[in-house]
Amino acid sequence: MPLENRPRLPRIPVSKQNRAVLRALNPILVTYLEARLDLCETDPIIFGAAVAICRIIGAKVPMAGRATKQSSVITARRKRFEDRIAKARALIGRVTSFRSGNNRPRVVGTVRMAFAGTNISFSQPDITQKLTEHIDDLKQKIPAWGKRIRLFTEISRRFNQDHLFQSDQKRLYKSLEQPGVCGAGSGSDKTNTVAFWRGLWSEPINHSEGSWMEVVASQAASVTMNPVIIMPEYCIVTGGRGW
Repeated sequence: MPLENRPRLPRIPVSKQNRAVLRALNPILVTYLEARLDLCETDPIIFGAAVAICRIIGAKVPMAGRATKQSSVITARRKRFEDRIAKARALIGRVTSFRSGNNRPRVVGTVRMAFAGTNISFSQPDITQKLTEHIDDLKQKIPAWGKRIRLFTEISRRFNQDHLFQSDQKRLYKSLEQPGVCGAGSGSDKTNTVAFWRGLWSEPINHSEGSWMEVVASQAASVTMNPVIIMPEYCIVTGGRGW
């Protein structure tokens, strides 16, 4: 079995029964290892013996071919933000339905709970404007929570890569060589981005306050960069583990 397809074996708990199994297997293993000449023949034997021990003691061994695939674990923070987004979307639908004239008890009860603790009453004349402002507020919170989820995911990915770089650099570089990891591709369209942010409001905004960025970019284009020279004495070479 190739090395990259081997499953990750579980840790064997220390007990009298497990020690007895190891003592019984050691003499059998020695007879096979004595006739081998190199590590290429020794490695499969040791791995097969480890799998056999796991089967005997009843330890769970994952299926072959899943060693390099990581399970998608949803953290508590991400789950919390996803629940907020789901509740906000459901509330937007209920408030929009109530604003359009739906007076069902379930819809009215949800809207009352949304405005609980405020001085807003359904009998005041500007209730439609208050509902619209609340919908716009929720629409702005959803992209903000999504951005925090993406930021936390990126921080976790970089942390895992740093940890893998310190422990096993070969495995890190091999994972970076996989297609779609480096993120190569075309960026987002500026027109679609502007249309998305303008659509967050019930009354679309048709002005732009980013003209100063074009002025700064035009001024920075004429600035010449000095060449960077890296001398050998500036570099420090250290040995890495797993390389």
